[in-house]
Amino acid sequence: MTIIPETPSQLRLTPISRLAAGGRWRVEAMRALREPVLLWFTQGQGRITVAGTTRGYGPNHAVFIPPGIMHGFEVAPRVQGSVVFFGRNHGLTLPQVPKFLRPRDPISQKELLATLENIQRELETTRAGSQQAAKHHLGLLGVWLDRQLERERNFEPLMPRPAAAQRLVARYSALLERDFRSNPSVADYATALGVTPTHLTRVCRATCGKGAHQLLEERILFEARRLLTETRMPIKDVAGVLGYNSAGYFTRSFQKSAGMTPSAFRKKPASTVVPLL
Repeated sequence: MTIIPETPSQLRLTPISRLAAGGRWRVEAMRALREPVLLWFTQGQGRITVAGTTRGYGPNHAVFIPPGIMHGFEVAPRVQGSVVFFGRNHGLTLPQVPKFLRPRDPISQKELLATLENIQRELETTRAGSQQAAKHHLGLLGVWLDRQLERERNFEPLMPRPAAAQRLVARYSALLERDFRSNPSVADYATALGVTPTHLTRVCRATCGKGAHQLLEERILFEARRLLTETRMPIKDVAGVLGYNSAGYFTRSFQKSAGMTPSAFRKKPASTVVPLL
C-alpha cells in the first residue's frame, strides 16, 4: 500500500517568500495543513482567504490558522515576513478558530520579532538543547498570541458578528476539507448544508471572490499537485485517492485545470523542491 507522507511533526520557521519556491500554487491554491500555522507579514500587501472569507493583509498583520482550515493567499515578490509551522506535537493550547491580528503597538511587534528570531537561532544551531530551547520560545509565542487575543476580546462588544454568508461558507469549507477526496459534487455539499447550489455559489463568491465549484476544484488540484511532487505514487493511484473513477478522467481534469498532464507536471524541475508545507 502506498503511504502518503504526513506533515512534518517538528517546529519549523521560514520566510514567507520561500513558500512559493516550488510554485505559486503551493501558496495561492486553497488547501489545509495538519498543524497550526502563524503568518506574520512585515512588508507588502495582498489578500488572504481563510475558511471561505477573504480579507486584506499588510505590514504588521498576523494570521493564526488552526489545523484543517482551508486557506490560500496572494504572494507578490515584495511580500516579506515569516511563517511558523508549529508541528503536530507542539503541546500548546491554541485557538480552534482562525484569528486575524494586527498588533499596532511597537512593544507587541518587537516582542513577536524577538521571539521569532530566537526560534530561528535555536533551530539553526547545533548546540546541546537547541530543540528544547526552540520549543520554550514557541511557548512564549503562544503567550504572545494569548495576550493579543485578550486585547481582541476587550473590543469584541464593538465588533460585528460574522454574517450568515460567512458562517455558511466556513461550514462549506470545513465539509469540503473533510470530504473532497471522495469527490462529491457542489450539489452534494449544498444538500448537506440545506441550501441550493446556486445560493452556495453566490455566497462563496460574495465572501471570497470564488464560486463553490472553484473552491472545490482548487482543493482537489492542490492535493493532486502535492501528491505528484512529493510522492512517487503512480498516477492511477493518485486518481483513486482523489475519488476519480479512472486515471483517464483524472488526467483530462488535471490537464484542463493545470494546463499540462499529470506526468508532465511531475517531470517539471520545480517538482524536485523539498516541500515546505
